[in-house]
Amino acid sequence: MANGSRQAAWEFFGQELKRRREAAGLTQVELGAMVFISGGYIGQFEQAIRKPQFDVAQRLDRVLQTDGFFERTWKKLIKEEPYAEYFAHAVELEKRATSICDWAPAVVPGLLQIPEYARAVYRASNPLATDAYIDGMVKLRIDRSAILKDATRPVYSAILHETALRVPVGSPSVMARQLDHIATTIREHKALVQVLPFSAGPHPQMGKFMTLMEFADAPPTTYTEGVLSGNLLDDPATVKQTRADYDLLRVAALSLEASLALIEQAAEDYRRCASTT
Repeated sequence: MANGSRQAAWEFFGQELKRRREAAGLTQVELGAMVFISGGYIGQFEQAIRKPQFDVAQRLDRVLQTDGFFERTWKKLIKEEPYAEYFAHAVELEKRATSICDWAPAVVPGLLQIPEYARAVYRASNPLATDAYIDGMVKLRIDRSAILKDATRPVYSAILHETALRVPVGSPSVMARQLDHIATTIREHKALVQVLPFSAGPHPQMGKFMTLMEFADAPPTTYTEGVLSGNLLDDPATVKQTRADYDLLRVAALSLEASLALIEQAAEDYRRCASTT
C-alpha cells in the first residue's frame, strides 16, 4: 500500500473511531481504559498519527459493539506492511519525529547502517533465507535512513557501546566502510554520535536497545525491542525514566570529538586487518 493510501486508511479508521466513541458517550480516556491503552493512544488513532494495532481493533469492536467493523477495516486497509507488526508502528513514528535518540548496546543502529552491514546482520539471523528475501529486508532498512538526508530531517543522536565498533559484522572491509559511513555522517552534521567505551563499566540499559522519539504534535515515545517483540511506551513516567537513563549514558560516554576519533581509529584497524587477509 502506498504511503498516501495508507495514510488515508488511518484517517478513515480514526474518523470512524471518533464518531463511534462519541456516539457511545465515551471520552478518549474512558475508551482507552476499556481497551487497555492510554487515552493518548486513542487520540492519536483518531488523528491518524499512529497506526492502530490489530488486537486493539478487535477490542474496540467488543467495547463499542461494532460487529467486527474495526477488525475488518484493519485487515482490508491497514494490514499491508513490509515490516514485522511489532516494528511497523515504530517505523511510522520515526518518519514523523522531530528528534530521535538511539541507544545501541551491540549493533550499529538501523538508521546508520550501510547495505553490506545490514545484509550481514540479516543473514546471521536468517541463514536459510533466499537472497531475494535478504535483499528485500536490506532495502527496507536502507530506505529508512533516507530521513537523515531530508532537509527536514529530525535531530538524530546515537550512543553506541564500543561493542558495536569491535564486533566484526561481515568482513573487515565491510566494518571499515560501515565505520567510515558513521564518521562521514557525523562530519556532514547529520548526526550526533557518542561511544560508550568498555572502560565505562556497568551502565543503565545494559543489553537493551532503546529509541526515544519526540514529535511536534504528539507526546514523546520510547521504543524498546526484545526477541521478536517491541514495545512503544508513551506513559509520561516511563518516558521520563528512559530519558533519564539516556542522559546517564550520554554523561558516561566519550565526548563527540573523542567518539569520532575512536570510530575512525576502529575503521583504520579494520582496514589494516583487511589488507593482510
